[in-house]
Amino acid sequence: MDIKELTEAMHDFVRSKGWYEPDSKRPQSPRNLAISLSLEANEVLEHFQWQGELKDRHELAGELADVALYLLQLASVSGIDLEQAILKKLESNASRQWDTESDDSSHRLPE
Repeated sequence: MDIKELTEAMHDFVRSKGWYEPDSKRPQSPRNLAISLSLEANEVLEHFQWQGELKDRHELAGELADVALYLLQLASVSGIDLEQAILKKLESNASRQWDTESDDSSHRLPE
């Protein structure tokens, strides 16, 4: 499955729950989706809090899937082609100057 197919599968699921309906108790606005994305990303962190090793790869996979689903939905309802945004960002990052460990400026914040 590609990003577009995953996005459509996510939309099908959300529609099946009635969350796109105007009277939904879970309005799927960009604001609400951004909040949900952040909350799910923080749940990923819980798998590493106070421990050096991952204990439950299956649970982490579920949290990562939640993050991905909210990301796909937020991009879609905001009119952003996530695939193109990722490709453009990779291109932009390729031309950036990155710190190296031997670089004395690596301890400074980017300008």
